[in-house]
Amino acid sequence: MEIKTKLAANLEVSRIVLGMWRLLDWNKTDQELLSFIQESIETGVSTFDHADIYGNHECEAAFGKVMKNESALRDQMQLVTKCGIKLNTSKFPERKVKYYDYSASYIVSQVEESLKNLQTDYIDVLLLHRPSPFFNPEEVAKAFDQLKSSGKVLHFGVSNFLPLQLESLQAYVEEPLVTNQIEISAYSLEHFENQNLDYLISKKIRPMAWSPLAGGELLTPKTEKGARLLQAVKIVAQELGVSQTEQILYQWLLMHPSGIIPILGTGKIERIKTAVDSFQIKMSLEQWFQIYIASTGKELP
Repeated sequence: MEIKTKLAANLEVSRIVLGMWRLLDWNKTDQELLSFIQESIETGVSTFDHADIYGNHECEAAFGKVMKNESALRDQMQLVTKCGIKLNTSKFPERKVKYYDYSASYIVSQVEESLKNLQTDYIDVLLLHRPSPFFNPEEVAKAFDQLKSSGKVLHFGVSNFLPLQLESLQAYVEEPLVTNQIEISAYSLEHFENQNLDYLISKKIRPMAWSPLAGGELLTPKTEKGARLLQAVKIVAQELGVSQTEQILYQWLLMHPSGIIPILGTGKIERIKTAVDSFQIKMSLEQWFQIYIASTGKELP
């Protein structure tokens, strides 16, 4: 199935992205991981989301190890990665705290590390992982210019930024920022309420949604809100003749006019296929609002 969308005139990604945060937890052999990547691309999910820190800095290398001799496969996929967070883990005992570093030298050095780990010559999209209280956009612009001119990064974006934070960065960088990766789900309505999605629509920037199932809360709820939402989702699923409730939750995101791109965190090809099949669902506007209202717990004004 063709499930592509454009983030820029010369950048096409899959409308569903596969996140690599828990790659090491999947406990796949190299051959199993390679087969999984191939199957994912065959289902239409060809965009893979990384970050330099995932798996205590080991996920990118695990992915790159199986991709080392797969240049033809690399041409069929898009790689997204993030940088900017310095963890104070056992790998970096000299760091007293976790902090953010968006100096030009650090951004460039982390991209070099990601390129080496992922066994690739270029990153399709580089994201700044989180906004920082100490942020110099001129430094970021310097790094972006260097990475773009060298061909090491093709496009740039941000993650977890608010509208003014994105606007401030865009004022300094020449390249248009192509996405903002933020938490969006029927459970987490923060970016509906803080006007971030309205802002992204106004700028024609498509958001990527991390944790689209609210970390499993929408499937196996532990809160009253989660249980209330799941009941509303089940009602809509019954009305539409859909047996997989998670498909309703994906379609709820997919039909939003901002063009939300959900990021799946699964290592199971069956769940990827289930998500892709959600494109076949035709949900009404009223059903969309049934779920929204169940999440807020109150009628619209």
